[in-house]
Amino acid sequence: MTFVTRFAPSPTGPLHLGHAYSALLAHDMARAAGGQFLLRFEDTDLERCKPEYTAQIIDDLTWLGITWDAAPLMQSHYFDDYNQSVDLLISAGLTYPCGCSRKDIAAAMAAPQEGAPHAVYPQTCKSRSISDRGSSDAVRLHMDRACAKIPGSGMSFEETGYLKSGIHLLDKDTLISEVGDIVIGRKDIQTAAYFLASALDDIRQGITHVVRGVDLFDFTQVQVLLLSLLGHTPPVYHHHMLIRDDDGKRLAKRDDARAISLYRREGASPQDIRDMVGL
Repeated sequence: MTFVTRFAPSPTGPLHLGHAYSALLAHDMARAAGGQFLLRFEDTDLERCKPEYTAQIIDDLTWLGITWDAAPLMQSHYFDDYNQSVDLLISAGLTYPCGCSRKDIAAAMAAPQEGAPHAVYPQTCKSRSISDRGSSDAVRLHMDRACAKIPGSGMSFEETGYLKSGIHLLDKDTLISEVGDIVIGRKDIQTAAYFLASALDDIRQGITHVVRGVDLFDFTQVQVLLLSLLGHTPPVYHHHMLIRDDDGKRLAKRDDARAISLYRREGASPQDIRDMVGL
C-alpha cells in the first residue's frame, strides 16, 4: 500500500510555526516512505477564508521545500458531494433538525451542566422529525441511533503517533455522553460540518495516513463512526505533539503567533524553521 498523506490548512490566516511543523512532518513521512504528499484547503468558511491567505500558504510551503503530488484540493468545490453524504445519513434515519442558536444552547446548558469538560448538545430538538426540517435548521446526528449501528465486534481505528499509539475501539458511552448529537449539516452555508467534510476528503484523495495535531485526536472516533456509517474504510491516524510557547499555549492559536512570512522577512532560512520546531 502506497503511503499517502496530506496537509489541510484553513486559509483564514497566515502559516505559523505550529502549522509548519505539521506540514513538514507529514511531508517528511511521505517522502521517507516513498509515498505521496497532498495539499488541501479546507475553505468552507466563505467569510473568513481569503484567496490571499491561500496564496501566502502556498508560497510559504514552497519556501520551506515542501512539494505536493497533485493540484491542491479546494473543499469549497465539493459542497454538493458533502450534501449527498448528509442526505445518506438522513435517509438512514440517523438525524434530526435543529433550529437552536448558540444563545439557546448556552441557556439550556446553564448549571448544573456548566463546567462539564465537553459542551454536549442538550438535545432540545431531539424529538423533532427530519421531515420538519426548514431552511434555517442545522442537521444533527442522532448519536444513540448511530451508535446502535456499531456491530457487536465494535469499530476501531489504528493510531501510530507515539502519544496514543495502538488500536482504539470506538466507545459508545463516550460518544453518547461526551460527544453527543453533533451538527453534521450546517445551516449557515447549507453543507456538511467541517469534520465530516474533512473525513470525506480523506477518502476522496485516497489518504492512507492522516497526520495532524494531537488536539484533534478526540474527534477521530466521530470521523471513524461517520465514515463507517457511510460505507468507507477509515485511514490510519498519526497524531503528533503540538508546538507550544513557554507558557504551554499552542503557537498556531496564539493571538500574537508569528507568521512564517515574518520569519522570512527577518532573514530566517527553511532550516531555521526546522530547528525551531525540532525537525
